[in-house]
Amino acid sequence: MTPSQPSQAKYLQEDDISQKCRDLLPSLPHEKGWITPSLYQYQGFWVAPKLLNGVLACQDNFRAQETDILLITGPKSGTTWLKAILFCLSNRAKYPASMQQHPLLTQSPHDLVPFLELKLYFGQEIPNLNSLPPPRLFTTHLPYQSLPQSVKDSGCKLVYLCRNPKDTFVSLWHFANKLRSKETGGMPLGECLDAFCQGVSPFGPYWDHVQGYYKVSLEMPDRALFLRYEDMKKDPHVHVKRLADFLGCPFGEQELRDGTVDGIVRMCSFDSLSMLEVNKSGRLSTGQETKSYFRKGDVGDWVNHMSVEMGERVDRVMQEKMHGSGLKL
Repeated sequence: MTPSQPSQAKYLQEDDISQKCRDLLPSLPHEKGWITPSLYQYQGFWVAPKLLNGVLACQDNFRAQETDILLITGPKSGTTWLKAILFCLSNRAKYPASMQQHPLLTQSPHDLVPFLELKLYFGQEIPNLNSLPPPRLFTTHLPYQSLPQSVKDSGCKLVYLCRNPKDTFVSLWHFANKLRSKETGGMPLGECLDAFCQGVSPFGPYWDHVQGYYKVSLEMPDRALFLRYEDMKKDPHVHVKRLADFLGCPFGEQELRDGTVDGIVRMCSFDSLSMLEVNKSGRLSTGQETKSYFRKGDVGDWVNHMSVEMGERVDRVMQEKMHGSGLKL
């Protein structure tokens, strides 16, 4: 077996985990996994063993700073796109979108705005993040209740992006099948849908994840911004400006006149990012092919994969689980 085969990827390996994680696993409920053999329920959400190792290390060791910006999503909710936007926004003085040597042209958004549990704390070594210049940009899939305590105690900004559950599900199904080892083969759509509707999906249940951050955004609007993928796709310029205002780096009059917003929107568009060589070839440090993060990004693509009955089933589940929250997706 060659090292380039997906079954050799780090995210599929379960032997390189801490003793703390090994001791915890037998006590946790578990179900069949989407990518790895099993998902374990920890603090109310479902996670693979190797990722749980990163979650525990992150919770124990990450120390948030007041100036940190944390991008939070459920899997396959537009994470890569918003990472690119967030990096461009926060670094536009140093790296104008018109710059020929812009970091986004040669580096993956996942390297520029790294995941906490899926990258920085994924291995056995604990990273030293104190030397990173502010504002530090990080990403996580963790639900609110499981964020490191220092994040909740600090004044750092939380930016949450949610996506229609049916499009999220279809994108996650495609992504999971790309990442599964060749030996295990693909997972049928219907089987994944059953698990999704029961709440058993990576970092799910979907409805708990979304509602948790929606509630926080209502209670602490100065600290948490709740964005919808569909709204951003419909009018990205409005939401890029809204995001800049929230982060405390609003666009100046000159920037609004010289097309800075349009430059950021254009550089971070799906078409632009997906055509870059860095996003078409190679792998991330955790083993995933970079191209697996760029499929379509369309709104409403679920209709090309799910029957009307399947869509109605998801709608019924969401209506039941989100009843009384005030949130409509």
